Amino acid sequence: MAHVSGEVEVMLQAMLRQLFQSVKEKITGAPSLECAEEILLHLEETDENFHNYEFVKYLRQYICNTLGSMIEEEIEKWTSDQNQGEEFGYDTVVQHVTKRTQESKEYKEMMHSLKNIMMIVVDSMINKFEEDEMQSQERQKKIQKEKSNSYCTDNCSDSDSSFGQSYKFCQGKLQLILDQLDPGQPKEVRYEALQTLCSAPPSDVLNCENWTTLCEKLTVYLSDPDPVFSDRILKFYAQTFTLSPLHMTKEIYKSLAKYLELYFLSRENHIPTLSTGIDITNPNVIHLLKKVRLLNEYQKEAPSFWIRHPEKYMEEIVESTLSLLSVKHDQSHLVSQKILDPIYFLALVDTKAVWFKKWMHAYYSRTAVLRLIEKKYKSLITTAVQQCVQYFELCKTMKADEVLGHSKPCGNKQKTFYYSGQELQYIYFIHSLCLLGRLLIYTQGRKLFPIKLKNRKDSVSLADLLVLFTQLIYYSPSCPKMTSPGHLENYSPASMVTEILCILCDQKECAIECLYNNTVIEALLQPIHHLMKGTKAAPNCSETALIHVADILARIASVEEGLILLLYGENMSSPEEKSMACEENLLDDLLNFAATPKGLQLLQRTGAINECVTFMFSQYAKELEVSRHKKFGYVVLVTHVASTAAGAVALQSSGFINALLTELWANLECGRDDVRVTHPKSTPVDPIDRSCQKSFLALVNLLSYPAVYELVGNQGLPNKEEYSLREVPTRVIDIIDRLIILNSEAKIRSLFSYEQSHIFGLRLLSVVCCDLDTLLLLEAQYQVSEMLLNAQEENTLETSDSHRDFIIDSLSVERNHVLVRINLIGGPMERILPPRILEKGDDPYPWPMFSSYPLPNCYLSDGVTRNADLKQDNDLGKLLLHFKMSDKQTEWIENCRRQFCKMMKAKPDIISGGALVELLEKFVLHLSESPSECYFPSVEYTATDANVKNENLSSVQQLGVKMTVRYGKFLNLLRDGAENDLTLVLKHCERFLKQQQASVKSSLLCLQGSYTGHDWFVSSLFIIMLGDKDKTFRFLQQFSRLLTSAFLWLPRLHISRYLPIDTIESGIHPVYFCSTHYIEMLLKAEVPLVFSAFHMSGFAPSQICLQWITQCFWNYLDWIEICHYIATCIFLGPDYQVYICIAIFKHLQQDILQHTQIQDLQVFLKEEALHGFRVSDYFEYMEILEQNYRPVLLRDMWNIRVQST
Repeated sequence: MAHVSGEVEVMLQAMLRQLFQSVKEKITGAPSLECAEEILLHLEETDENFHNYEFVKYLRQYICNTLGSMIEEEIEKWTSDQNQGEEFGYDTVVQHVTKRTQESKEYKEMMHSLKNIMMIVVDSMINKFEEDEMQSQERQKKIQKEKSNSYCTDNCSDSDSSFGQSYKFCQGKLQLILDQLDPGQPKEVRYEALQTLCSAPPSDVLNCENWTTLCEKLTVYLSDPDPVFSDRILKFYAQTFTLSPLHMTKEIYKSLAKYLELYFLSRENHIPTLSTGIDITNPNVIHLLKKVRLLNEYQKEAPSFWIRHPEKYMEEIVESTLSLLSVKHDQSHLVSQKILDPIYFLALVDTKAVWFKKWMHAYYSRTAVLRLIEKKYKSLITTAVQQCVQYFELCKTMKADEVLGHSKPCGNKQKTFYYSGQELQYIYFIHSLCLLGRLLIYTQGRKLFPIKLKNRKDSVSLADLLVLFTQLIYYSPSCPKMTSPGHLENYSPASMVTEILCILCDQKECAIECLYNNTVIEALLQPIHHLMKGTKAAPNCSETALIHVADILARIASVEEGLILLLYGENMSSPEEKSMACEENLLDDLLNFAATPKGLQLLQRTGAINECVTFMFSQYAKELEVSRHKKFGYVVLVTHVASTAAGAVALQSSGFINALLTELWANLECGRDDVRVTHPKSTPVDPIDRSCQKSFLALVNLLSYPAVYELVGNQGLPNKEEYSLREVPTRVIDIIDRLIILNSEAKIRSLFSYEQSHIFGLRLLSVVCCDLDTLLLLEAQYQVSEMLLNAQEENTLETSDSHRDFIIDSLSVERNHVLVRINLIGGPMERILPPRILEKGDDPYPWPMFSSYPLPNCYLSDGVTRNADLKQDNDLGKLLLHFKMSDKQTEWIENCRRQFCKMMKAKPDIISGGALVELLEKFVLHLSESPSECYFPSVEYTATDANVKNENLSSVQQLGVKMTVRYGKFLNLLRDGAENDLTLVLKHCERFLKQQQASVKSSLLCLQGSYTGHDWFVSSLFIIMLGDKDKTFRFLQQFSRLLTSAFLWLPRLHISRYLPIDTIESGIHPVYFCSTHYIEMLLKAEVPLVFSAFHMSGFAPSQICLQWITQCFWNYLDWIEICHYIATCIFLGPDYQVYICIAIFKHLQQDILQHTQIQDLQVFLKEEALHGFRVSDYFEYMEILEQNYRPVLLRDMWNIRVQST
């Protein structure tokens, strides 16, 4: 027996009491114990609060903790298997995983443990219940004794509630009702029994044991000769449809459908024939139509909720419907003697087949409908096609006025009580036309053709049906002017066929398969040819028919493929068209390369990037799918392209950025012209309105640092004196000027929605400034923080004692958040960012605002202290000892690495401070003296501090120095004077690396001079070396000879002569085309759910990883973890950079999946620190990755100097 602590036992008892209290009425109303159990088993389906019960939450968490990882592994395994084979539906996956889980050892152990826990809890509750019951009985005796002399005349007690009635009803009354409903009983008794049944809650009735018997009897009684009686049964059916869940209503529906099927098959019922027509004043017809109408109403409502229930429920409803509609009587030799089938009556109540349109709308139900039609009920489609063929033949052989006789029910409002056989045929034809038109929209529907018809030698192909539809436009009669044209037009065959063909035109796949062939086009053009030649066209061909055809042809010609077909025919293309098509196919194939970092580098090296991006934008502008293979999403391609400087320039020159910003401005500032007057835009609830969310995410994807530098580098703000209200931003610099840096009244006045638009700009600023290089660039060029501080200063109120209070509004709160974010450096435990939302209570925003520096201390974490010198630790002493041993070179290196791994797993925190400095210095010195470990040649450097003192750092580097020293002092690792020392180190590095750079001529800004960003690796190393400039630069000189320096120290390979010239000219760093390329490849294999989440979000893992790596995880990891990242890559190799990023994504999997659902994955990954991630926690996982992937990764990393072909 499992042990349960007292606290857990009390907690579980409280949870069970809550559950039983909530379902008390349902259980006590059950006629038997089995029925009560059944109610509890189906509680999820009947109780909307089911998932809010604490006991249900406890069970879900218990199962998740015990089986969660196993279920995830099973799903991942199933997903990978599915990718290699046939696709399966959602239900199939659930069934497979459920079966495997229930058969597992863990599941059995969990059930055993859970059962033991619950037995303890329930036994305890039973014992307590018995004690409470005895005490209650004693109290009742006392009360009874005291009140024994009193007399209560009120027979109504609290217990005599509707629930009590329900209990009595379910316990015994149902059988009594069954007996009273018997046809042998008096009319009054039967009426009263039925009234009782209708007044009872349907759920109580359907939960009774005798429900099956009742259902059978009600189905029989639907044929009762007493119209009042059968109507009341229909009322019960309607009530049940309205008030009961699907698993109950589908039983009622099935019984009603089965009744109608048997009714039409029975020879005893007097069903009208075509010759007699339908008199809707006839009582029998009225009752039959009521039943069909009730069935049809449910058909139209069911699709709105059946997706929330098991697939089998929906399939049962669909099959019972198709079975009913496929009922056919023995055909008489004379068509006029034909008994009407159920489909005629359904067509009467739903002429345009709205039920079928709704069933075909969702993939969930469409799949089941088409599967059943194909397997068992294809006759339904056959008869629909037959009906269209018969009507067309009638149109060809009969005179116009005779055909119009078929159309009268839809246009003649006065004739409403009788439908002749011809009119019924016409109504059935309209229903068939609508059904077939809807069928042709979907691929699986089109696959049902060809159709074999009776009395017809050849099958009807898809093209035959489309030609038939086309001919109906010409041959069907026009509306006579004396009748109601507006009303008749809705049901005229010509207008309905035109509507169907226009829908097919608007969907490219449908149009290509159905309309874009010579046969159909010739049928459309044939009467026009006749008219042009002066020969006779179709007898009923009117001006209206020609207008319909013109509408269809215009739609076909509006699409390039359709226009080519009209101009040149199906098998004819001009040489220019063939050449264009060939070029587009080539560009389409080349564009697939842009879906990976390495492929994008190849595109840029070959010079094809501009043409590919222009082609991509042209496809986007036409709203066509990029890549005919549909391998890669359009947005993902843009994100990849925008991660590089050349890609950003290509996006700008293609017109993409212009289009993106125009669309953004239209949503943000303009709105739709056609709705603004009568429907003013509602005040947005979210900081960024939903209409602008897509544009916001597109901008976030676009504005990587390489893109920002190319698009706004060295550019001043327009800062105009006046802005026209119609002036739409078309460049990124315009967006910064109009939405972010609102430093003048002219800018504010130019915005229709100032607050909403500025919030959008501040949110965008917050995200893009998470890239520290972007932050420093904007700060250097536009003094962003000064602008924000001035805005805060202006947003104050002067109080009586000369003190100024900040006005708390959405803008000041957002500015406060951005100011703290851009001025504080630190990982998840090192800085505190103020929230963007107000709190409830008297003090809605307790965070202090400020309009000058320094920041209030409340934003600084007080848990940061300088790491102690831990060199005395025995294990660390052993590790340091290895640096003094004189083993063979290879053995010495491997021993050091092995000891480092051991320390990282056992005591990671001691690898910091002075100990880390000594470890790195000795290890790198030893590697740099080993020729086999050196990747780059030794470079002589003789410059002194005096030689570089007068050289200037870029404004970005200068601001980066200040930021680094601020962070180092916060960590208690840097002293006063560190700013000058770091400046000297950076100047030495620039000169040292400049000696190894090639001469490049390029239009890209990033290649015109020194490295454009700040050197975050050197800054990190400077803090690690505790601000010792000589030690830092000496280490960098030695480190620069190792391969790892190419991937940790990004400026190391800026326009470096060690790279092939075409790689230099592409402006793409090896970290992007090598490290982040393999991050994406490994992510797809190792964490496929996360990879899919990126794909669905239109974001690229390579972009966020490039940002993390470039700034050495500053602001994403705490300092100790940054040290461990650098040390791990130096000790174990540059491929560990890839493994650490994969480990991060594995750590973030649940968060990534959640933010993919709420559609803000990009924002989450850029703004949020990596909470809870420790490099040491994933060492064993990374060692497995190393075993599997190191040979491939290191081979490519070693080959970055090789000229690719």
